[in-house]
Amino acid sequence: MTRKEKTAFAGEGVTLKGNLFLPEGTRPAPAVVVAGTWTSVKEMMADRYAERLAAHGYAALSFDFTGFGESGGEPRDVEDPALKVRDIRHALAFLAGHPAVDGDRLGALGICAAAMYMSDATAQDPRIRSLALVAPWLHDAAICAGVYGGEEGVAARIKAGAEARARYEETGEVDYVPVVSGGDERAAMPYDIDFYLDPERGGIPAWPNRFAVMSWPGWLTYDAIALAPRIDRPALLVHSEDAAVPEGARRFHAGLAGPGEILWTEGTQFDFYDREPQVTVAVDAVAAHFGRTLR
Repeated sequence: MTRKEKTAFAGEGVTLKGNLFLPEGTRPAPAVVVAGTWTSVKEMMADRYAERLAAHGYAALSFDFTGFGESGGEPRDVEDPALKVRDIRHALAFLAGHPAVDGDRLGALGICAAAMYMSDATAQDPRIRSLALVAPWLHDAAICAGVYGGEEGVAARIKAGAEARARYEETGEVDYVPVVSGGDERAAMPYDIDFYLDPERGGIPAWPNRFAVMSWPGWLTYDAIALAPRIDRPALLVHSEDAAVPEGARRFHAGLAGPGEILWTEGTQFDFYDREPQVTVAVDAVAAHFGRTLR
């Protein structure tokens, strides 16, 4: 039987809250830090993957990033890639010092947008010995232009984000829009997505469905494809042609400095968050990858 520990550890001047899922046994286990989609809280998909990895023999930590969920930090619900990468490194420090963890065998798992943040952390931090990405959202300027209405659409969002940042710094007020809404063209994703809106899936009370407009510049200028040549440790990508931006996964994989593998399977982006067989296919592949590279 696996067990779950509620955890708290230091971030960038705030306390970060998480769940540490531990496998059976008393020997220190290899460990994995797990994170999910942009704007998400740990209960939406990271907990699911962490618990399943614990059943495979890994200590697995899911946590809320600064300003999200149970973690501290203001302003709330700002998607800040650089800060999220620093949070991951704090999570690694927590794992490395935990008595149930073998601190010399640490891995990282990113689902959707966290694929970018886990890749960045891996490029920076030699404590991560192995990387796995599930349904990875990996973008650069060209992919952002294709997703967000060309260069004009990107520029308009960056401008709105800069204005929102200036307004926050002057007044302390945060300009929020929905993350998901088919009825609001300002939404970060202006269409209805069942995963995020269904309370039986991702539309849980802990997730407020709000996006800080000041997030746009950091998100849209983030280049995850450029990280690949800096990653020399083993990497696995699990993806589908019917999921988000498969072009980004192919280009990222081609640029890796170390050994890399892509498992192409079936399913939409949102299937990988909580649906079968996609979750089991992904977890089994990731556990086997870490078995080869961390044990």
